[in-house]
Amino acid sequence: MFFRTKQLEKIRDHVITFMILLMAVTVMVNRHEGGLNNLRKASIAIVSYLEAPLANVRVYRSALQTNTKLQQENVLLLDELSRLRSAREQNEVLKKMIDLRDSYEFDLHPVLIVSKNLTGINNSITINAGTDHGIKVGMAVINADGLVGQVIITGERFSQVLPLYNRLFRASVNIQGSRAYGVASWPGSTLFELIINFVPKTIPVEPGMIVETSGLSNQFPPNIPVGTVLRSVPVPGQDTQQVYLEPFASLYDIAEAFVVLFDPDPELIDIEREFREIFE
Repeated sequence: MFFRTKQLEKIRDHVITFMILLMAVTVMVNRHEGGLNNLRKASIAIVSYLEAPLANVRVYRSALQTNTKLQQENVLLLDELSRLRSAREQNEVLKKMIDLRDSYEFDLHPVLIVSKNLTGINNSITINAGTDHGIKVGMAVINADGLVGQVIITGERFSQVLPLYNRLFRASVNIQGSRAYGVASWPGSTLFELIINFVPKTIPVEPGMIVETSGLSNQFPPNIPVGTVLRSVPVPGQDTQQVYLEPFASLYDIAEAFVVLFDPDPELIDIEREFREIFE
């Protein structure tokens, strides 16, 4: 009995001590609440100051990742835009060629340009059609813009074309709106220009006038557009003038064309051959 009383007294002492400490802590907290709030504010300010550099690092890394992603998307969008523009240009070219084929008086055979050599005087173009497709030497090659050249060598599946920009090229032409006839050729010294020789000085020639094949040489069909007049220069000591023109067809951009399935009149060929033999 004495032992139990002793244990109860010890427990009571502990309980009283705990209650007194609890009351003391409560009183202390209530009396110093402002100080604790200040301490809390100070700790928050210190933590914020320490976190600021880390936050900037996180923002910088996030900006780098976003920038890299945007650059990748920009490259993909530019590639898509380039392909759409190329497809639109291709569609426009094909539409013009279809319109030309439907409206042209001669049969046209579509061809692709498989190679081009436009780096010197003896320029050439190769097309993917030959004798198997009815292509013959001398036939004109055109596109939706105008005259491109003339077939000079044929194989079974490929042919070589003499383009406008070749020193050997010749075409009988006339200027629309006048009776000015001449021979167009490439001087070799000036890019993107042809020269018409043997045009009389008495015939007025103005810039912007249209030049087309005349059909007089029995080599090309008539009325194939060739180019527009740039200027005319009198030939010293002669009654003729040289007419400079800009071709319609751009040989550097051309990828598709037509071969005009036009055969010269054999009777005219025989007459011209006999005429040459008389003076040989």
